[in-house]
This record gives sequence, C-alpha cells and structure tokens, in this order.
Amino acid sequence: MVHGGIVFCFFAAKGGVGCSVVAAASAIISARREPTLLVDLNGDSSTILGLDCQGRGLSDWFGSQSPPADSLRRLEVPVSERLSLLPTGQCRPAGTAERVRLLASLLATEGRCVMVDVGTSALSMVALLDAAEHSILVTRACYLALNRARCGPPPDEVVLVLEPGRALRSSDVGAALDAPVRTTVPWDPAVARAVDAGLLTSRLPRSILRLDSVLQR
Repeated sequence: MVHGGIVFCFFAAKGGVGCSVVAAASAIISARREPTLLVDLNGDSSTILGLDCQGRGLSDWFGSQSPPADSLRRLEVPVSERLSLLPTGQCRPAGTAERVRLLASLLATEGRCVMVDVGTSALSMVALLDAAEHSILVTRACYLALNRARCGPPPDEVVLVLEPGRALRSSDVGAALDAPVRTTVPWDPAVARAVDAGLLTSRLPRSILRLDSVLQR
C-alpha cells in the first residue's frame, strides 16, 4: 500500500519511450486508493489525461521571483475525485538549481502521494530526483536508449516497456543500468487508443495495471 507523502519521479533518457504515459497511469492507479498529485514537468500529462490546460502552470512558478508558499496548490487542476494535476503551463519549466530544490522540498511535505513526470529533463532536475524516495527510469530495450541512460542520473529502479522483436531481455537492461527492473509493461495498442481518445483515466487498459507493483512498498 502506498502512503501519502511519498514522491515517485519518472524520467527517461530518450523521448518516445512512454515515460509520460507510465507516470500518468501510475497516478491514476494510485488515486484509486488515496489522494494523489501528478506533477508535469514534461508537458504531455494534460493531453494524456484528456484535459485542456492552457492556463498557468509550473513554468510560471519557476519564472516568478518569490512565489507564495501556497502558489503550487493554486495551479492545480482536478482530474478526478482523488487525483489532481500540476500542469506544465505555456512552456516546459526551467529554473535555477535553487528553485528545483525548493520544488523538491515542497513536494516532500505533501500529504498526498506524488508522481512526477520529469521526462527527458533529468539532468536539470537532479536535485528533485535525489530528493525523491523513488527515481524510476522508464525505457525500452533498445541500445540507443540504454546508452543515453548510462550517461545520465542513475535510477533507483527501472520500468521496462516491452516491444516485440527486441533482442535485449529484462536481465540485460538491469545489468546495463546497474539497477533492478521493477516491472515490465507490454507495448499495447489499447493504451495508445485510450490516450488518443482522452479516456486513459476512465478506461485504463489491463496491461498497464502492472504498474501497481511499482507503487506497492
């Protein structure tokens, strides 16, 4: 069972591996049990969840000189009864290392379970990854993604998206990254259809429910 206050950071070494979908699906699964906050540092979560978030967001918070203590809460968008989204804003968030540390501190004091979609911005969000209880690399079993991942921040564990025809196995990925593969998620057209239709929140495909093992601590 997940307990409120735990921060999970999902990141990727390469775009297109499914990081944002994995983060969003993990948040949806978590919210079935307890209040959950999905933090979007990558810019895709609102679209994945079928929301129209054209207003202010994290990019505005990062750009402000001295944000009030409750300013993050004001930016939240409700998704469901127990799930809220902290959207990106008009552009991908970018800020100083000090502001990233402040974000990490604020998220650590949340009473809710927090899922952060870091996307491919891991190098600029190292302080956030270090502060999180769980930093999780989302990858596919391709050499290009693994080579890039080995040059980036080391993950605590890995979520492997399985694609047909790949030569590398789960054990190969774990050995290459020197991190345990927490779970594998099969590539599933049903997930893509749910995302395209904006129905991931209400019709979460069974194949992606494997992510529940990531949340069980």
